[in-house]
Amino acid sequence: MRKVIMLKTPVTPEMIEDLKAGDDVSLSGTILTARDAAHKRFSEIIKKGGRVPISLEGAVLYYCGPTPPKPRRPVGSCGPTTSSRMDAFTPALLALGARAMIGKGRRGEEIRKAIKKYRGVYFIAVGGIGAYLATKVKKARPILFKDLGPEAVYKLEVEDFPLVVGIDSKGRDIYDAR
Repeated sequence: MRKVIMLKTPVTPEMIEDLKAGDDVSLSGTILTARDAAHKRFSEIIKKGGRVPISLEGAVLYYCGPTPPKPRRPVGSCGPTTSSRMDAFTPALLALGARAMIGKGRRGEEIRKAIKKYRGVYFIAVGGIGAYLATKVKKARPILFKDLGPEAVYKLEVEDFPLVVGIDSKGRDIYDAR
């Protein structure tokens, strides 16, 4: 059986410096959802010289748009979306202190370099198990860009959220066969 590394948010560079691409992680604490529309809004604010309206220092951004909650649950299905769609926006958010991202699939070379530069980490959540991942969410509430519906930024409190390190802080990539 593989060892699972337990992590709690907020994430610091020191917490993730020994992680290696392919490590199994169980994450607990606060994560923020942000998909395409929220990333675009962040980008527009930054390009206009404004301040992003929430602190991203040590933040974990989950590329997810949760579905409406089922009875007695804080969210419905909350599986990951394809991460490469956020690549254009990621370096700027890492520069603002975001430390980790959760999604699925490959990231571009520029993202790998940005993760290394800003001492971040990219986690992979398994696609197709959104209903299971929802059982790991203990609380959920929209906190920003509420007009975007499921693409609003939600604050999720998670417990034992299962992840795999996709790109570690040294830039090693699980998808890189070298």
